[in-house]
Amino acid sequence: MQQIPLVDLKRQYLTIRDEIDLVIKKVIESGYFILGNEVSSLEREVAEYIGVKHAIGVASGTDALHLALLACGIGEGDEVITTPFTFIATAEAISYCGAKPIFVDIDINSYNIDPAKIEGKVTKKTKAIIPVHMYGCAAEMDEILEIARRYNLKVIEDCAQAFGTEYKSEKIGGIGDIGAFSFFPSKNLGAYGDGGIVVTDDEYIANKIKILRVHGSKQRYIHQVIGYNSRLDEIQAAILRVKLKKIDKWNEMRRKNSSIYNNLLNKLPVQLPKEAGKSHVYHVYTIRIKNRDECIKFLFGNGISTAVHYPVPISAQEPYKYLGYSESDLPNSYKAASEVISLPMFPELERKEIEIVCDKVKEFINK
Repeated sequence: MQQIPLVDLKRQYLTIRDEIDLVIKKVIESGYFILGNEVSSLEREVAEYIGVKHAIGVASGTDALHLALLACGIGEGDEVITTPFTFIATAEAISYCGAKPIFVDIDINSYNIDPAKIEGKVTKKTKAIIPVHMYGCAAEMDEILEIARRYNLKVIEDCAQAFGTEYKSEKIGGIGDIGAFSFFPSKNLGAYGDGGIVVTDDEYIANKIKILRVHGSKQRYIHQVIGYNSRLDEIQAAILRVKLKKIDKWNEMRRKNSSIYNNLLNKLPVQLPKEAGKSHVYHVYTIRIKNRDECIKFLFGNGISTAVHYPVPISAQEPYKYLGYSESDLPNSYKAASEVISLPMFPELERKEIEIVCDKVKEFINK
C-alpha cells in the first residue's frame, strides 16, 4: 500500500547528506562539543537572519520560552496571557516561573490568539503576552504590541512553528521584546535532536539568558544565580548552520505544496488555511473537517499519515483544569480542537503524493 508520511526527515537528509556528514565529522574531530565556535557562529547567523542584535542557543524550544520569561522578570504570582490552542510547552514555561497562564481564545481562521479579546484579560498582575505563531502563520503583532505598550507588558513571541515567517516584512521573533524558537527535528529549521534559540535586541535580557543557561554562571565556577543546564551542543549547531542556508528555499517549497493542496481541496466542504495577507511557512498544513476522527481512520487505512495539532486545549488538560475554564469561555479553541487535521507536509513532498491525499479526502467526504 502507498505510504505517505506526515513528515519525512530522511528525504531531506539525503539531499544534504554530504554537507551534514562533513560538519558532524569536523565537530567530532575537534573534540569540542559544548558552546564552541559552531554555537557562537549559529547565534551570529540567526541574529543576522532574524534582524536582531542577539541570539542565544539553548537546549530546547521549551527552555527558550522558560529562560525568556525569567529574563523578563516573570515570577511567582504574575500572570501571562497566552493561547490555549498550542502545544503545552507554552503554558508549562509560564508555570515553571511560578506564574499563572491566562488563556485568551483564538481567531478561528488563523488559529492565533485573538487580539480583540486580550485587553479584557489584563489585570494588575499581568506582566507579559505570549502570542504563538500557530502552524507557521504570523499572529497580529501590531494589535498585540499596541496593547502591550498601553499596559507596559513584555511580548514574548513563541516562534516554535514559524522559523522564517514574516509579519509586514519583518521576521517574526524580532518584533516583540524577545522571540523563542524550537529546533525540534520536525520543525521547518530542525536539528537532529533537541535544541532552541532565544533572540532579542535587549542586551540586558540577552546577558541574563547567557548566565541562566549555564548554571547561573558568567565566569566558570563562579555562580551569580540559580541557573539551568540548557546549552545547545556543537553538533546540533553545526547541523543547523547547514540547514539555515537552505531555510528560505525549503519554506518556499512548503508554500508551493500548500498551494497545490488549496487548489485541489478548495471546492470541498473543508476549511482551508487562511493567510489573510500574512506570511505563512506551513510548518503543518492543517484543515478543519467534520467527522475528523473518522477521516483520520479512513486516511490511515489508505496509507496516509495525519496528526491532530491539537486535540485538547491546554485549559482542559489535567494540569490546568484548576483554572476553571470551560468550553463557553474558549469556544473557538474547542471548535478547532475537535475539527483540525494536519495532512502530510514537508518540502520534499511530491505533487503526486498530494494528489493522492486530496483524492482520499474527497472520497471520504463523498462517502
